[in-house]
Amino acid sequence: MKEKEIKILLVEDLEEHVLIVENALEGSKLRNRLFVTRDGEEALDFLYKRGKYADTDYPKPDVILLDLRLPKIDGIEVLKKIKEEEGLKEIPVVVLTSSDREDDIIKSYEGDVKSYLLKSVLLKSVIIQKTGKMRELLDAILSLT
Repeated sequence: MKEKEIKILLVEDLEEHVLIVENALEGSKLRNRLFVTRDGEEALDFLYKRGKYADTDYPKPDVILLDLRLPKIDGIEVLKKIKEEEGLKEIPVVVLTSSDREDDIIKSYEGDVKSYLLKSVLLKSVIIQKTGKMRELLDAILSLT
């Protein structure tokens, strides 16, 4: 039986963080298709199939990895828009951010995120042991599908 392909939307503006997630996914056994948007506006365009995504056949993601500190439209606002939209609100969202601010954590969980992961913890883990926390990220993704 062929393993299901997980479609992941990564909303991240920093190239080095995109590369870390890409490398972790490539090194995993998770069969995935990763789509990357670089700011909140582009993420919403992707999800609503507008702008440069209007005439494309991009699939609806199975899970969204969302940074909070984004150009144009911040991650909290993106999360609100996702959860207000009938066709999108069932998509699990995992916040992957550098913000450990209590109000960001509260707003994220009020927005029904499935998990809130700090980049600093994940990145240190990748540098030190190359597994650990990144494996937790992959486990979180797998548990949502």
